[in-house]
Amino acid sequence: MASLSRDDVAHVAHLARLGLTADELGRLEGELNHILDQYSRLTELDTDAIAPTAQTIELENILRDDVVRPSLPQAAALANAAATSDGFIVVSAILTGGD
Repeated sequence: MASLSRDDVAHVAHLARLGLTADELGRLEGELNHILDQYSRLTELDTDAIAPTAQTIELENILRDDVVRPSLPQAAALANAAATSDGFIVVSAILTGGD
């Protein structure tokens, strides 16, 4: 697998608008090349027996169960609205016909 040069790292840092020192560029060059080396090692693994997946850990629903319960009365929901009409909150139009 190809490795990144110091110029490659400096170019990406420039595109990301990162002001890196020479020491930081050198450190990042080493770290990024190490990551690429590790990725290269992963490509050597035999994954034919492993089913493709988009999720590597079990998913768990962290949301509470829906429970039917009384909702806010309409009068209370409309109480703080600046303007109402026939049980609805009235707001100014934000889109125009584009004349």
